[in-house]
Amino acid sequence: MSLETVVEDIRGKARGDAERILSEAKVEGEEVVDKAKKEASAIRTMGKEEITRRIELEQEQKFSSANLAAKQKTLEKKRDLLEVVRKEIENEISQIKGKEREKLTEELMKSSVKEFVGMKDVIVYGRSEDEKLIKSLLKKHKGVKYGGECECIGGIVMESESARMRVNNTFDSIIETVWTEELKNISEQLFGSSQ
Repeated sequence: MSLETVVEDIRGKARGDAERILSEAKVEGEEVVDKAKKEASAIRTMGKEEITRRIELEQEQKFSSANLAAKQKTLEKKRDLLEVVRKEIENEISQIKGKEREKLTEELMKSSVKEFVGMKDVIVYGRSEDEKLIKSLLKKHKGVKYGGECECIGGIVMESESARMRVNNTFDSIIETVWTEELKNISEQLFGSSQ
């Protein structure tokens, strides 16, 4: 299963969840607005000018409050859904195994090693479950040693104490970078362009 397939499956599910959540938030917002309109209508029947003026002011305030509450609830649901989508992406990526995991880890290691050319005290850290894989990949890179585990879902962290340099090429850091750069596009795909 490729990363694109996993991401597309998650997007499809998230779109369905987003539509349902937005629909629920819209209904709740309409109910609040309808209630405010009914209350304002009942007060309006009193008929005096002062009461009419107060009613209109109160109606505007209640309508604005209801509108704001509905928007806030919708934004809250969107944030919750985005967090669910991100957790699903992290979970799916953490489950990558076999040759695909080996290839991704090897590419991240090659990319990291380029930053440490000529250094002798280079140490690599990775997910404890990937220790064997990382050690086998290190055979291709002389002078780079395995330093133990770091908390991540995959990938590596490479550092050199003498150079005071560290490269974080974990799946986690890559997800964070892509998520930050693509959040607007992700939101548009899930919720449409009218945020």
